[in-house]
Amino acid sequence: MPNRPETPFHSDLYGGRITIDLGAIAQNWTALKNRLGDATECAAAIKADAYGMGQAQAGQALYDEGCRTFFVAVPTEAIALRRVLPDAVIYALNGLLPGTIDHYLEHRIRPVLGSHAELVEWIDLCKGAGRSFDAAVHVDTGIHRLGLSPSEFTATFSKPDQMGPFIPSLLMSHLACGSKPTHVMNDHQLRLFREVTAPHAHIRRSLANSAGVLMGPEFHFDLVRPGISLYGGQAIENEPNPMKPVAKVEARIMIVRDVPEGDTIGYGASHTAGRPLKNAVVAAGYADGLLRGASSTDSRPGGFAMIGGHKAPILGRISMDMITLDVTDVPDHLVRRGAFVEMLGPNVAAADLAAYAETIDYEYLTSLGQRFERIYRPLS
Repeated sequence: MPNRPETPFHSDLYGGRITIDLGAIAQNWTALKNRLGDATECAAAIKADAYGMGQAQAGQALYDEGCRTFFVAVPTEAIALRRVLPDAVIYALNGLLPGTIDHYLEHRIRPVLGSHAELVEWIDLCKGAGRSFDAAVHVDTGIHRLGLSPSEFTATFSKPDQMGPFIPSLLMSHLACGSKPTHVMNDHQLRLFREVTAPHAHIRRSLANSAGVLMGPEFHFDLVRPGISLYGGQAIENEPNPMKPVAKVEARIMIVRDVPEGDTIGYGASHTAGRPLKNAVVAAGYADGLLRGASSTDSRPGGFAMIGGHKAPILGRISMDMITLDVTDVPDHLVRRGAFVEMLGPNVAAADLAAYAETIDYEYLTSLGQRFERIYRPLS
């Protein structure tokens, strides 16, 4: 994924701005690292453009804080990150697509081998070269996406002649239900991962994502790879979020107008004014990552924004380029044309808007669009 370009326009030309606190990303990583024992490395998942925060900027901030191992999803993300971090260890989670080995070797990218076919291809590479090339091996412990089944893993790794010179740099699996710590799946996966990998204690192991880090040391093994927590998201449901907020999304008011009682607002006429209202039309929409599912109707409330400490509920449907807010109870001097309203930030958690949209903050953060000015606060 290419690095984001520098802001090409004057600030006043944007309908909104996204302020990203790189210091908060670094502090979140350190807070997670401090939960680990001395033998466990804290890596960072930086896929999907660092969960919408900017891969190049977030990657450099994390590296400067001390992170040395990074996980992306696809090779293009890995190649872009390599340009920024020439000395980092970079894993590509989505594995080894046919015809890509030369690119992995050229850019020193470590694939996470997620199928028997990928493992065989990598083993053949190592046999042909007479040496081991670094790669992780993914073991499926119950999520049934990528990964060798336990029987495939055991059958291959129990026969050294099949492995040739290849020694994985990491054995890993992935939690299916980490956001719910009491779910029985977590203990099942933990036991199965321990059982399958126990004969290979000389190889580093990794199971924990953000939720796994927060669940405790039995999930930590040799390396953890947090993602959403680094960017201020909520890794565990229905518990206080210990992470610092990272992104603040603000959009500008275009017009303030009166809506008579009984009139409808927005596409589909889905929200009817139950009293005389004052509404503010804001220059942000689902093209900017403000999820359409957080719209309001006569039968259900939608999300909200904050204006100077005052809550402003969303009225009607979120459209591509605009959101309408109820500012009836907001002081007039705060709702002037051109003023900024907080759509995400210290007073509007990503998890809150995501909940109104019946989704998760992962989707919200990674959906933030390209039309807003991006401002990066550097590490202090």
